[in-house]
Amino acid sequence: MFRWTYAALAAVVGALVIGFATSSLAASSTPRISVSEFTNNFSAMGKLAALAKEGKGKVAAILPDTVSSTRYVEFDQPDIKKSLEAAKVPGGDIIIQNALGSDTTELTDAESDITNGATVLLMDPLDSGVGAQIENYAKAHGVYVIDYDRLTLGGSRKYYVSFNNVRVGELLGKGMVSCISEWHVKKPQLVVMHGAVTDNNATLFYEGYYNHVLAAYFKSHKYVDVQNTAGTWEPEVALTEFEGAITAHPNINAALIPNDETGAPIISYLKSHGVKPHTFPTTGQDATLTGLQNVLSGYQCGTVYKPIYLEAQAAVSLALYLRADKTPPSSLVNGSTTDTVEKKAVASVLMTPEWVTTSNMKSTIVKDNFVPTAELCRGYAKQCKAAGI
Repeated sequence: MFRWTYAALAAVVGALVIGFATSSLAASSTPRISVSEFTNNFSAMGKLAALAKEGKGKVAAILPDTVSSTRYVEFDQPDIKKSLEAAKVPGGDIIIQNALGSDTTELTDAESDITNGATVLLMDPLDSGVGAQIENYAKAHGVYVIDYDRLTLGGSRKYYVSFNNVRVGELLGKGMVSCISEWHVKKPQLVVMHGAVTDNNATLFYEGYYNHVLAAYFKSHKYVDVQNTAGTWEPEVALTEFEGAITAHPNINAALIPNDETGAPIISYLKSHGVKPHTFPTTGQDATLTGLQNVLSGYQCGTVYKPIYLEAQAAVSLALYLRADKTPPSSLVNGSTTDTVEKKAVASVLMTPEWVTTSNMKSTIVKDNFVPTAELCRGYAKQCKAAGI
């Protein structure tokens, strides 16, 4: 019968302790990052430099278009690049493209990126159809996909990064309610507009502003739901939809519009028809230069501000963990989103949007230098001064 000697027992215990310590050291060597650490100087990304060095392959980002919002060119593209560079990802391992509104281009870009060595794709799908195609192709080639900004319904992505899009819609709805009160609009008669039906975000925005906010006002007859439009992210199409609505219903005196870019031509139409500032409430999203100036001039109640630098850093952080075959920490993956086609939860990083009006433009947009003050106030000096800018 074997008997443990003191020396043998000590040796076993010592080996276990060393093994545990080595395992703990290995586990702790993976850097951790939290969504609360991201700032507009991208300094937090430096924490992931070791992770970037450990990872293999290229990180490719494919943005959808240049029409639905100027954000993709002005913010997403440069902010994704800044995030990768701040994490010390070699320039040769960075690919950033724009599909220019073409499903074919988006799919071809993804296939080409994978052929050229991409191991992670950040993909903002034009629609769920092409998104699912890309994700199936990537999965078959052992490449990770992160849905960026828009969720691919029926997709097979690993993670999703965006803002809380139902909350975005709620801000739009509550902004409209507040504006109707502040601008003293009597008997509000609303046209409720919708984003593109192929964009799941548009569905979530609508859930927020219609189901969670406006429906109660319509039900109580405080407001009248005059017309809902078909939905688009194309500014010219949105204008056509609005013209059709107001021609059929000249009593319309407010418009819930879910995007600055689709709202801009509508506001120009209102101005050309003699509508005065602070009389016809409209809303918007993305805090574009045009949208902010429409807010300053009193034709748009406010805009939903989504600091893209937060979303870009979150997406790149996820990509670097996946590129190094590491599990992202819970301090980064802070929520989940339901894929209504697959009927399952998708692990998500969700940022918090903010409603911006003249009262807080200085403490948000200006503070973050989201839009250069000189550009913002060009031609709007009087309005900027009134807003304390």
